[in-house]
Amino acid sequence: MDNTARRRRESPVDLKSGYPFWAVKNGLMYAFPQLDADLNCDVAVVGAGITGALIADELAGHGHDVVVLDRRDVCWGSTSASTALLQYEIDTHATDLARRYDQASALLAYQSSLRAITEIEAVAHAVGDVDFARCDSLYYASNRADHPRLADELAWRKQHGFPVRWLSRAALQNEYGLTAPAAILSSVAARVDPYRLASRLLDRMQRAGTRVFDRTQVVSIAASARSVKLTTDGGRSIRAGHVVMASGYEAQCWLRQRVAKNLSSYAYISDPVDPATLGWMASTLLWESARPYLYLRSTGDGRLLVGGEDDDRDIPARRDRSVERKAATLQRKVARLLPRIEAQPAFAWAGTFAETRDGLPLFGRHPQYGPRVLFALAYGGNGITYSMLGAGLLRAQIERRSHPLTALFSFARLARH
Repeated sequence: MDNTARRRRESPVDLKSGYPFWAVKNGLMYAFPQLDADLNCDVAVVGAGITGALIADELAGHGHDVVVLDRRDVCWGSTSASTALLQYEIDTHATDLARRYDQASALLAYQSSLRAITEIEAVAHAVGDVDFARCDSLYYASNRADHPRLADELAWRKQHGFPVRWLSRAALQNEYGLTAPAAILSSVAARVDPYRLASRLLDRMQRAGTRVFDRTQVVSIAASARSVKLTTDGGRSIRAGHVVMASGYEAQCWLRQRVAKNLSSYAYISDPVDPATLGWMASTLLWESARPYLYLRSTGDGRLLVGGEDDDRDIPARRDRSVERKAATLQRKVARLLPRIEAQPAFAWAGTFAETRDGLPLFGRHPQYGPRVLFALAYGGNGITYSMLGAGLLRAQIERRSHPLTALFSFARLARH
């Protein structure tokens, strides 16, 4: 087995277009050094976005000597473009997962994601000042044809004890002023500023002794039976017991196997909306059954964040040209859905988005590298929720303990389905 690999792309992948709001709002929050010396550690985490930050925090908090590396400034990749809807609801319905795998797998995925919301909340409160808030999640049928699928999904969730309620067309109109065939209302969801959460986590870790380096590009990985050697573009080496590849959508550059499909996704954010006008949107995430779907949420200062209009061409130049047009389309959809709210784009952006065939993430070893190189591919609409789950899963693998999600989130399932 060849466990040595060089990066397939030498220049940074262009992951975003336009003006992602979190980077505009927060700026470059903290400065971290470039790596200028060889070093050793227990675990090297490659990627300093929200996924890498959550995983590094989990490992460092349980006694592992962790080094974090990123080729950009921290959080300057996909994290700065994330819209950060925190949901236990997976883009793939539980009923569809149960048919694809089995009832136990669907239940495990949904129950684990439900638990992850509380785990993220604990991290957010420990860090502080990251615009975390609990919300409801309102998932509505885009058309009458989707009504039976949502009804089946509601029945499954109620059977297994999930906190959901059915809203008929009349109830949707009376309670929310929405015109749609029906909806599932979930009482467990949340929002957060992902850029701020990841940045503050990394700063807290650095102050506690974790070594964090940005503007440091890994160009080769050499895995042996006892350790992994990383080499940087500056000629420095890191010798680690394990490596976690948490570089988001760029991580696929290290794999010969294609494991997910890259898309482009679009979003915009409004200026602050009057609280009386914003109404229930201040505490509710809204999304639809169509695929790709329109989704909306608010921020702590009363802005409306809108996303969707995904397309399957992850071509940076094309994506750059499409931002304003896609934002205008999203605005028109919001105007039809919520005519009482005027939410014009103040900042609009787009970013690379990846999804697996079943909507589940990929965490753990890949046969290309062996057991000491672990991948953290939190792909899908639940990226931050998945990252929280992956942090515990990967720590268990590094500590040679079993974990209930190991098989379901592994690369091995790709060969079975």
